[in-house]
Amino acid sequence: MKSLCIFSGSRMGGDPVYAEAARRLGELMVPGGWDLVYGGGNIGLMGVTARAVRAGGGRVTGVIPEYIHSRVEKADTTELIVTKTMHERKARMYELADGFAALPGGIGTLEEAAEIMAWSGLGFHSKPVALLNIAGFYDHLVDFLEKAVTEGFYKRSHRENILVASTPEELLELLSAYRHRSEDKWRKDA
Repeated sequence: MKSLCIFSGSRMGGDPVYAEAARRLGELMVPGGWDLVYGGGNIGLMGVTARAVRAGGGRVTGVIPEYIHSRVEKADTTELIVTKTMHERKARMYELADGFAALPGGIGTLEEAAEIMAWSGLGFHSKPVALLNIAGFYDHLVDFLEKAVTEGFYKRSHRENILVASTPEELLELLSAYRHRSEDKWRKDA
């Protein structure tokens, strides 16, 4: 069994296609052998994915800080881990996951995904990181990453380690086939 950490919106977004993709991803995860690790709430896109995984009989691990835990409706999880801080939450989600995927979301989603991407580039892990680019949601971020490579701020190998999928089916295929491209960031001649 593999575990996939999902970063996604605590809101539904303005286009129903986002919720449909979140639901479809959850439906596909169980027969694909993926457990879900996520933020632990029952709201927004994160709640949609968690409910779909649970409805399919899958394992759902929520990781939520105390501050948020006391303020949101709890999801139907297999396991709920309550942490003291957001930093502890992210560290725990990282430990539990074999891969990561960012669905559409806001600044919190972007921050979580960016940190995992940065850790990959720094060589702290070799786990797959993917963007579920539903309806072009992440087009500007992908353009930014390409610009960072072109301008010499980001290595091509690091960019190539960030997967981009336009459907839940493609996302799981890319994650399953992933092979990390390694380059020592700290070599003086790199």
